[in-house]
Amino acid sequence: MELVGSPLTATYAHPRSTPTKFLPAISTMASSYKNRFPYYPLPQSCSHPWMPSAYYKTAAINPTLAPFSKSSQGLAPSKMLPFVSNRTTLFTRYTPDDWYRSNLTNYKASETSRHNAERLRVDTSRMIQDKYQQTKKTQVESTKNLGERVNDIEFWKSELCRELDEMIGETNALTDMKKRLERALAETEAPLQVAQECLLQREKRMGIDLVHDDVEKQLFTEVDVNRSCQERMQRYLDKAKAQLASNRAAQHELERDLANKQAAHRIDDKCHHLRNTSDGISFYRGVERVDATISVPESWAKFTDDNILRSQSERAASAKLRDNIENLMVVTANEMWRQFNAVNVAFTNRIAETADAKSKIQTHLAKTLQEIFQIEMNIEAVRKAIRDKGPPLKVAQTRLDERTRRPNVELCRDTAQLRLVNEVHEIDETIQSLQQRLRDAEDTLQTLVHAKSVLEHDLAVKANSLFIDQEKCMGMRKTFPSTARLVGYV
Repeated sequence: MELVGSPLTATYAHPRSTPTKFLPAISTMASSYKNRFPYYPLPQSCSHPWMPSAYYKTAAINPTLAPFSKSSQGLAPSKMLPFVSNRTTLFTRYTPDDWYRSNLTNYKASETSRHNAERLRVDTSRMIQDKYQQTKKTQVESTKNLGERVNDIEFWKSELCRELDEMIGETNALTDMKKRLERALAETEAPLQVAQECLLQREKRMGIDLVHDDVEKQLFTEVDVNRSCQERMQRYLDKAKAQLASNRAAQHELERDLANKQAAHRIDDKCHHLRNTSDGISFYRGVERVDATISVPESWAKFTDDNILRSQSERAASAKLRDNIENLMVVTANEMWRQFNAVNVAFTNRIAETADAKSKIQTHLAKTLQEIFQIEMNIEAVRKAIRDKGPPLKVAQTRLDERTRRPNVELCRDTAQLRLVNEVHEIDETIQSLQQRLRDAEDTLQTLVHAKSVLEHDLAVKANSLFIDQEKCMGMRKTFPSTARLVGYV
């Protein structure tokens, strides 16, 4: 059974053999005379323009001499025997039936050959048409697949381009944030140096003013706060550098994938627009047996999707890190400002206390000086009083001495004698009391002088402390980086 469109060539490519009871068929094909009759082609002058010479050859039949003729025995043509009667020939004659049967056989063979040739032509035409349609359909499908492939590449190219643009923007934003953080970190150095310088300057306080007061506590706290802020900023700065490296790595993968997609898109687009009439097409024998592919559509799409997912993950981490850095700079700026203000308040309070103490010392010093003056005046008065008691004592003692010269019974212990004695004792007691008062006054004067010295020293100490706190420390703390500088904007 033959299939439509796929004829079996055996029925006409190999004609049936001639039955043995018939004479050999006489065919017009050149192969019928192979090894039987010589072939003499027609001269070129007899060729016809409508007859292709590549497929047709003229058949020629030359009679063969009898096997016992002289020509067959090697005699020269000039020595051939003259024509003789049929009755004298050595060949056997065919019968009319043989002649008719031979003709019928040739007719049937000719018809069979023509029928087979016609079937071959019809099947060949149909096969040509079928193969043309099949080839055209296959080419259309290939073109369609290439177009779909180009669309897929364009889709992933657009995804890669969008993700690459976003990644570049995120990387630039993180780079700007890193620069801001570096500027903010540099701005924290000056307040730290100021706080440490204030601590060093306050070590120059003298005496009792070398106290671990609230100002010193706040200064130590400020140093700790500034160092803590610097450590946190440096830690996030290291994180930003590492994140930038991750962002650039993901960006590099996206750029490489995009470059590969662009090259593939250019090649596939060129292949998609190739036609049978295009220039540059050629045969490449065996190219269909070369399989240089290293991926399938699923792994191909997954590779790009993984690159995009990795980039998105890095972008999310980068955005989160930027937010953390922004919050960190705001928090550190607020902490530093708050501690800076606390230190300034402590300085202000301490300066007020020192100034008040200095004012009180000055008041007490003034009173002490006044009292010293008064006690010195009093000492002079006591000394004058003691000096003033000398003449009365002399008079009394002179009187007593003179009365000792009275003769005999005149040496009477009379009232005058008793009064003079009492007067001398009173004057002596008065002088002794005045001298004791003088010593007390002098001791008091020494105490006042010592108090004056202490007050003056304390006043100098307070003046020194006030100069350190008010002039040096507060002079250095007049300026502090603004919030904009502490968050890295300037």
